[in-house]
Amino acid sequence: MKVTINKNVLENILLNTQSFIEKKDLSQITSHVLIEAKENQLEIRATEKESGIEIKSQNANIEEEGKATANGKKILDIVKILKDEDVEIYTQNNYLHINQKHSKFKLPMFNPNEYPSFPIIDDKAKFDIDNQTLIRSIKKIAPAIDTNNPKYELNGALINIKENKIDFVATDTKRLALVEIERKNEKPLSIIIPKKAINSIQRLFFDEIEIYYDKNTLIAKSPDFLFFTKLINGNYPNYERVIPQTLHHKFTLNRDQMIDAIKQISIISEEIKITFTPKSVIFESLNEDNVEAKTEIEQEIEIEDEIYIAANAKHLLDFLTHIDKNIFEIGINDPQLAFMLKSENFITVMMPIII
Repeated sequence: MKVTINKNVLENILLNTQSFIEKKDLSQITSHVLIEAKENQLEIRATEKESGIEIKSQNANIEEEGKATANGKKILDIVKILKDEDVEIYTQNNYLHINQKHSKFKLPMFNPNEYPSFPIIDDKAKFDIDNQTLIRSIKKIAPAIDTNNPKYELNGALINIKENKIDFVATDTKRLALVEIERKNEKPLSIIIPKKAINSIQRLFFDEIEIYYDKNTLIAKSPDFLFFTKLINGNYPNYERVIPQTLHHKFTLNRDQMIDAIKQISIISEEIKITFTPKSVIFESLNEDNVEAKTEIEQEIEIEDEIYIAANAKHLLDFLTHIDKNIFEIGINDPQLAFMLKSENFITVMMPIII
């Protein structure tokens, strides 16, 4: 194999592989990236077996086709320190050589033919949904995905494909985020996508994306990227039971005003009390220190008596910063019970802080 490629192009490709390489056991072939030059393009793969990525580039001069592997971190470290000029990479005697003018490096290779294979699309169903709808839905629920929860299924997002709609769901047990897409579907199915995979899809894909899946694996594909992940096996909680069926108090608020007020209070306290009166909304810090923060916005609200909620400021902002319109709806039953935020087809049900 012999290839010439611009340093910045190669560096950007290698940067995108770093979260998919084995970093602890360098004796494993999965600590390497697979580099393949064929059919006038360069393909670079990385996988730690649970997930993987393939990146294609036609911005390379293929002088000789072939395959190579190299430690994923070391080759990136080398490329980073080179100048913004073309880099020559080639194989010789089981080594990968990286040259640029007077700078020369070589890295040992594993047998590239033993690199783990990627799952294929042919035997998988296609997730037929508009690209922008998919990306926006994932982005809205992503902040509510839990991390390191003993109930492993909560460390991912549920895509629940029903006969007449698709639900995108995430929860960290303190809040539930749900996006509902109404549409006819031929094959109902529920899949749980790991948080790492959700983050990767948001980072790698913007406009063009095709999703393929079966009960064990999901593949996301665009002209330049192919990403796969193993799905989480498990039974996701019955999220529909968490959604309040009736709400005693329901009113509309201004998103931008709420964001501004919450951010002011969150400088002092992560926990915030919001009191709704017939004429205003009052925001106060909740903490045990002597430091206090308080602000207020004037607004007519159709309630007879004051009612309040207490919540985590970040959780509120996660909802408000991901809605598309400048107004949203809040529904409250009692300060001790879960309350609901809603904007179009996106809702967040939040457990209150008891004060």
